[in-house]
Amino acid sequence: MKAVAVASDGKPEVIEVAEPGPPGPGEVVVAVELAGICGTDLHVLRGDFGAAPPGTILGHEFVGCIVAVGSGVTRLLAGDRVVNSDYTACGHCRWCRRAGHWHCDERRFFGTGELFGPAQAGAQAERVLVPNAETTLSLLDPRCPPEAAILLSDNLATAWSAVERARLEPGEVVAVIGGGPVGLLSAHCALAVGAGSVVVVEPNPARRSVAASQGAVATDPDNARATVDGLTGGDGADVVIEAVGLIATLDSAVDLVRRGGRVASVGVPSAGTWTVPVAKAFSDELTLSFVVGNPISTNDRLQRMVIGGALDPTFVIDGRTTLAEAPTAYEAAMAQRHLKVVLEVGR
Repeated sequence: MKAVAVASDGKPEVIEVAEPGPPGPGEVVVAVELAGICGTDLHVLRGDFGAAPPGTILGHEFVGCIVAVGSGVTRLLAGDRVVNSDYTACGHCRWCRRAGHWHCDERRFFGTGELFGPAQAGAQAERVLVPNAETTLSLLDPRCPPEAAILLSDNLATAWSAVERARLEPGEVVAVIGGGPVGLLSAHCALAVGAGSVVVVEPNPARRSVAASQGAVATDPDNARATVDGLTGGDGADVVIEAVGLIATLDSAVDLVRRGGRVASVGVPSAGTWTVPVAKAFSDELTLSFVVGNPISTNDRLQRMVIGGALDPTFVIDGRTTLAEAPTAYEAAMAQRHLKVVLEVGR
């Protein structure tokens, strides 16, 4: 079968690989219909977390149809259409029982080699093996468009988790730092739950335009403080969602938040350490959270919000192509010529 994998030069390439074998206990095999290219995939190719070995099949966002079911799987059947979580979890350990699936000892992150735990082949392929399938997969409601569903796998789930962790209340002013898919979807979620105003801070004019088209106030980093002050009488934002992961943007988040405010960071860190301004954090009584999305917990309810019209995350998808053209799509994503590209694997 065809798959997108890391080449020896660190770039993506389309190669022929063996199909997944018969699924073992608790596993299923899914024929992939749609697969997403995510910012995490770009981090992997750039080596931001270390080098993924050549041959690593990329991708952790997919929608597809189950074609084979292993023993012990009773809730899922061959022929079911499903949407995944970007990582697996056992579903029954002490972490999973408290909805901390990211901390499960059996966690495997699709398509990232061993950078986030044991290796698990990715989903930018014609077929993918899914361990702990009854926890990792959600049935796809036929009323939920597949292009919306694929964003539940990671980007929308992460954005929603940031808004939840920040304990956003109706009427509050939110600043989102970063206008990539997760930042834009964080703004979308904040508006959906009743934020008074949402400011998206982004240097790329095209991405600022997308933010403005979705009802946010868009500004560049140089004017961020003045924009937030204009909306809050100089107090600062009630909530800041940092969706980049740079030290500079973490510093900006602390600068933009009001006294007693909350900062939630969902940007994947690009550095190992950050010097927290603890004197300011203490005197201003700031709450600082770092957030990893949990699609296992949010998939079903986010599907219902999409079906009911409260959320429509598909506005971030501005590129659609085939599996064979994935290297070109990756090049465009790296150059920020696309926000979000979906690979139509069945074509």
